[in-house]
Amino acid sequence: MIFKETKLPGVFEIEVEPIADERGLFARTWCHKEFLAAGVEPELAQCSVSFNHRRGTLRGMHFQAAPFAEAKLVRCTRGAIFDVALDLRRGSAAFKGWVGALLTGENRRMLYIPKGCAHGFLTLEDDTEVFYQISEVYDPASGRGVRWNDPLFDIRWPGEVKVIAERDRTYPDFQ
Repeated sequence: MIFKETKLPGVFEIEVEPIADERGLFARTWCHKEFLAAGVEPELAQCSVSFNHRRGTLRGMHFQAAPFAEAKLVRCTRGAIFDVALDLRRGSAAFKGWVGALLTGENRRMLYIPKGCAHGFLTLEDDTEVFYQISEVYDPASGRGVRWNDPLFDIRWPGEVKVIAERDRTYPDFQ
């Protein structure tokens, strides 16, 4: 795997290194030893999948509060998403900054989002599936979020939001 740190400290875009032959290809998408060597949280507690029927579906911007803060490794297994990490770590030089990455079933790239960052994505194709590997078990009472279009963050989504949950649409302005 190739770990490329983004402009947000600790947020990595990760490329797999496929080995191809006449059968197709094989690629490692997670390795405890490689993640540890890259300085990335190597522990996994839960894996989840999100299937989205329509292009323009927005999910986010979500995070869990301490002590259930979570790191996420996100990969699009079918379709395409614009995946966003938003730095909410108050001591970070990149506080309130964001990065976006194009993740598709074809490019097989992943985005690693560390604890203290919010995460969300916009689907760019119908019938898009997203696979998450998460460092902490989901705790509903610790679930938090910020609004996807809060002007403080000025996230530049590459398409129209057509489907969004009421919760995601109505988070208050960040303070």
